[in-house]
Amino acid sequence: MNDALINLLVTITGLFLGIFFFGGLWWTTRKGVSSKYPVIWFLGSIVIRLGVTILVLYYVSQHHWERMLICLAGFIIARYIVLRFTKAFDLKKVESKGGGS
Repeated sequence: MNDALINLLVTITGLFLGIFFFGGLWWTTRKGVSSKYPVIWFLGSIVIRLGVTILVLYYVSQHHWERMLICLAGFIIARYIVLRFTKAFDLKKVESKGGGS
């Protein structure tokens, strides 16, 4: 397979992995704060999110450090994407409750 195509697929994988990780963190925080047993939400979430992330990074890299860095770059870009969408979602929710100024 062409190296450029592999790098593109690795980047896309990093993006989806970051969306899974940081979106899961945001979702867990929203659910865990209002839960009767927040420790279960937070511990379960970190185990699942870290486990999936490490396994996918290991599988995608296939002993190539360059692929690992490319995947991590996609992962970091996804952090900013999730941050932007969740911030906009939270602002809309606050404004709909009448808490906005």
